[in-house]
Amino acid sequence: MVGRQKELSIHFVPGSCRLVEEEVNIPSRRVLVTGATGLLGRAVYKEFQQNNWHAVGCGFRRARPKFEQVNLLDSEAVHHIIHDFQPHVIVHCAAERRPDVVENQPDAASQLNVDASGNLAKEAAAIGAFLIYISSDYVFDGTNPPYREEDIPTPLNLYGKTKLEGEKAVLENNLGKTVLRIPVLYGEVEKLEESAVTIMFDKVQFSNKSANMDHWQQRFPTHVKDVATVCRQLAEKRMLDPSIKGTFHWSGNEQMTKYEMACAIADAFNLPSSHLRPITDSPVLGAQRPRNAQLDCSKLETLGIGQRTPFRIGIKESLWPFLIDKRWRQTVFH
Repeated sequence: MVGRQKELSIHFVPGSCRLVEEEVNIPSRRVLVTGATGLLGRAVYKEFQQNNWHAVGCGFRRARPKFEQVNLLDSEAVHHIIHDFQPHVIVHCAAERRPDVVENQPDAASQLNVDASGNLAKEAAAIGAFLIYISSDYVFDGTNPPYREEDIPTPLNLYGKTKLEGEKAVLENNLGKTVLRIPVLYGEVEKLEESAVTIMFDKVQFSNKSANMDHWQQRFPTHVKDVATVCRQLAEKRMLDPSIKGTFHWSGNEQMTKYEMACAIADAFNLPSSHLRPITDSPVLGAQRPRNAQLDCSKLETLGIGQRTPFRIGIKESLWPFLIDKRWRQTVFH
């Protein structure tokens, strides 16, 4: 897997098709990314691959053909891919991240967020791999922000509880691991429903119909490519310094409610926003959410780690393929 190896490729020109054997360079640093088919996992895989790492991604339902198909609940399958590939670093992005789904399917969510994470940590420890476990700002109750890494977590909903239990399961099985807590994410989605941020775009675009938008919960939308950069920087620092471990926080630094995000999206695309209605009451439906779980990121910043994409720039890059009125593209991008 390291150095140079032969690969077959098809060369096609009109009237001719031939199979050619070519030498390719295989980077010596190896990383395994779980949940590589998801919004964050795709960005993490791409970030490592583009920075001279030999990256292997695994997924389940959407894995083939680009990624390895691995059921993380199958301990034997997990054992095989880790021991066969021998990664230096494992970034564990796979999780059930939707709070309302976790409330309705607690057993399945716990299996993935807790049990699979603990097993992955055990297998990583067995080969000396550095594990980065992706956790959430929802481990905090949102009553006393900003939160530092050493603050005591008190999750309000079952999703936050499973992520916290996942942190503990990882720590029990792998003393050299890292927990990276992050907030709500957005980025280059395959469909708008992939992110709690991008899913608002349809309500923004259909300005002929008024839309209620939450103006109570304070969020810090964070681009997945920024989190991916933090993961790679952490991994590279760890390979030089074994003392890099423990819990870290990363987050965007622009505080917004969903209503404010929706208005910013409308502004980025020169769309009207007068149909968006701010709702300042605490939500009564679905899983309970923390009011403001802002993360203090100074620990990573002190290490010289971090990257932040301005929301207006990042959201425009992410959402323009879903712009319905193509006429706006001329004003937005030219």
